Amino acid sequence: MRTTIGVACAVIASALCAAPASAQAIFTERNISVEAAFKISQAAIAACKANGYDISVVVVDRNGLVRLAVRADSASPHNFELARRKAYTARTFRRTSASWAKRMVDEPELSGQKNLAEVIPLGGGVPIDAGKDTIGAVGVSGSPGQDKDEACAAAGVAAIASELK
Repeated sequence: MRTTIGVACAVIASALCAAPASAQAIFTERNISVEAAFKISQAAIAACKANGYDISVVVVDRNGLVRLAVRADSASPHNFELARRKAYTARTFRRTSASWAKRMVDEPELSGQKNLAEVIPLGGGVPIDAGKDTIGAVGVSGSPGQDKDEACAAAGVAAIASELK
């Protein structure tokens, strides 16, 4: 047993020593700020409210964790959870949740992705891209259609487009 552990440690140590000299112990990631998440949620709510829809909005960060969540006074209880999962799906796959849902139909060999925890094949999730980085996503639920949810989510992202360069 000691020999096995010793060999494993030697293998790990040699792999670490073989790392390129340019490897760094610390790196910087871009992420969505709470201020930007607030602006996104306000714009998404306003877009849906203009059409008479009370919605739930969830903004997740680059890691798929909730950054900000809002549920309208008259939104159905399940809308909150759906909005979160739509945002998570858009962040995970770096595309709208509607385009990912369509991809599951068009490319059945990928349908196993539907078994991943927390993803949902419903429209209403939009990624938040800053250049080539997906720094978060927004999910909306509660309008009378997934296309309307997605339009409100897209309006939210559009509200901070000039800040995403």
